[in-house]
Amino acid sequence: MRKHPIINASGWDHLCRIEFTGETQMTQIRTVAVVVGSLRKDSASRKLAKAFAALAPANLKFDFVEIGDLPHFDQDLESDPPAQWTAFRDRVRPADAVLFVTPEYNRSVPGVLKNAIDVGSRPYGQSVWNGKPGAVISLSPGAIGGFGANHHLRQSLVFLNVAQFSQEAYIGNAFTLFDETGELVNDGTADFLRGYAAAFAEWIERIAPAAAAQKAA
Repeated sequence: MRKHPIINASGWDHLCRIEFTGETQMTQIRTVAVVVGSLRKDSASRKLAKAFAALAPANLKFDFVEIGDLPHFDQDLESDPPAQWTAFRDRVRPADAVLFVTPEYNRSVPGVLKNAIDVGSRPYGQSVWNGKPGAVISLSPGAIGGFGANHHLRQSLVFLNVAQFSQEAYIGNAFTLFDETGELVNDGTADFLRGYAAAFAEWIERIAPAAAAQKAA
């Protein structure tokens, strides 16, 4: 069994580990819906999500689902939902898995991300998140890597029955990781993302077939 240390942007070796066994066959193409919690044009979260996609196993295909144009969730609109709600749900629903990459705002998730989660969870009984394998990566310009946002988001995903990848990922000092073109230039972070993506791909392969069978039943 190969083990990859969870390393933040400063190169610290955390006690928890990513376990990538290499035992699961990953030949089927799996689609991962990517939800980025920042709308900023020069978002480090989006840069990191793109780097993750580039470093992931070839059988994972990433669909970046935009959330900036979603009207605020309002139950009064459910009888005639806004077109943006419907389009968002239709993009996420067929995905085999979901990846959230987010900054931390005031020790929690950005409001735009929480709104997207709420929109995707409705109407009642038709949540697009239900049963999907999912992972959370948080990041911050400071050293703790968005710890508060990561755990607040995980609380919501537990309620929504997302099969969460158990390994945690906090990326600190995020503004130092990229060059002026937005390319990841920190080798330690690249190694971490590569290992995390490989382990997440294994997790998807364990969970996705059962989730698909449940939906078909």
